[in-house]
Amino acid sequence: MDAQLEFPLRLHRRLAPNTGENFCWSPFSVMSTLGLLASAARGNTREEMAHALRAEPGEDFAERLGELAGRTVTPTDEVDFAVANRLWADERLPLREAYRRRIAELPGSEVRTTAFREAPERARQEINADVAEVTRGLIPELVEEGTIDSDTVAALVNALYLKTPWNRAFEERDTAPKPFHGPAGTGPVPTMRVNGLLGYARPDGWQVVRLQARGAVEALVLLPDEELSRAEPALDHARLRRLVDSPEPNQVELLLPKFEVTGSAELNDPLAALGVREAFTPAADFTELTDEPLRISTALHEAVLRVDEHGLEGAAATAAMMRLTALTEEPEPIRVEVDRPFWFLVRHADSGAVYFLTRVVEPHARE
Repeated sequence: MDAQLEFPLRLHRRLAPNTGENFCWSPFSVMSTLGLLASAARGNTREEMAHALRAEPGEDFAERLGELAGRTVTPTDEVDFAVANRLWADERLPLREAYRRRIAELPGSEVRTTAFREAPERARQEINADVAEVTRGLIPELVEEGTIDSDTVAALVNALYLKTPWNRAFEERDTAPKPFHGPAGTGPVPTMRVNGLLGYARPDGWQVVRLQARGAVEALVLLPDEELSRAEPALDHARLRRLVDSPEPNQVELLLPKFEVTGSAELNDPLAALGVREAFTPAADFTELTDEPLRISTALHEAVLRVDEHGLEGAAATAAMMRLTALTEEPEPIRVEVDRPFWFLVRHADSGAVYFLTRVVEPHARE
């Protein structure tokens, strides 16, 4: 199975069931955190996570994360990309040295200690400050007040930041108000325009446009022929795979709204719906991490994605709190006017890792 697309689609249905609302999240960030948790787990706890991620039997999750980190965006003068995996542990929590070493060997990963039990509010502030630094301030407070208390002894946190320009930029002078037909009615939104050789296809009742960005990043605009509220629920894994694989070079005139979409969610119930249940109960087995009996108390996620003429900028963070339990001749361009709700998917072109999955029903452009 293609976990890079199947898991995001399954979890998206649980995180954002209301097709009439904007929502943005990062499959890459959630899958990274779940992989870190799975590598700390044993027995049925691990098997449930492996099944949700469609992992192979006996797969080394730390090795998978390492391979994924080696096939992601390379920062340059134009591209800013950062990923951080952190194991935050209470100063008095005895960690298995083997797990500590595995975390430390992953790119952008490390183990940090803090006084969860003696100073939970300070621990919360330290985690938030680290996430804010990695996400360049786009996510200033992932962990809200009261989420960490004196029973919390560890947290696994992933943070992601990506900013990259388009290979072929939209001209600001071409941006103009255009009508957008959203659930709340029709109104003008700042709409960008580009006319050039872009990836395009029209399979299964959807139009798909592929935009290339620097750093081997690509964005896919997925625009259904019918209303998104009807098309999205009918989108299964096989159809989504056909959509993302179908674009071929064509002369395209694309009209795309500028937008900024955010999303935040508690992951406990959505992950349980995908079969990750035992990790949240006293039966949880995280003895790869420590001999102390631990369970996940709260799993949190937050993401933001901004798209304008110059490129895209996005950030995401996921945290799992743990507590003792226990061209020659140009043809006529294909015109694609994105004037109604659509999906916007950002992924790494080579590995297929999905950095952001976004539903846009009411574009909110930056001023």
